[in-house]
Amino acid sequence: MKNLIVGVAGALAFLYILNPTLGIFELIPDNIPLVGNLDDATATMVLLAALRYFGWDATELFMKKPAIDFKKEQ
Repeated sequence: MKNLIVGVAGALAFLYILNPTLGIFELIPDNIPLVGNLDDATATMVLLAALRYFGWDATELFMKKPAIDFKKEQ
């Protein structure tokens, strides 16, 4: 049951990010300064959390790779 709930939440977040209504339906209009993008940010966070729940951590794509430690190689 939990898998179904997380999957539906992720799918709804993905659809909200795609914006198939062309801006006609939005929870918070984007032209409101500072708070206009909070709904989009929340949908993105829900989508990333759903992907992580199912084993694909998309946040790793944005992490800095560790530098090479030349002292260990010698």
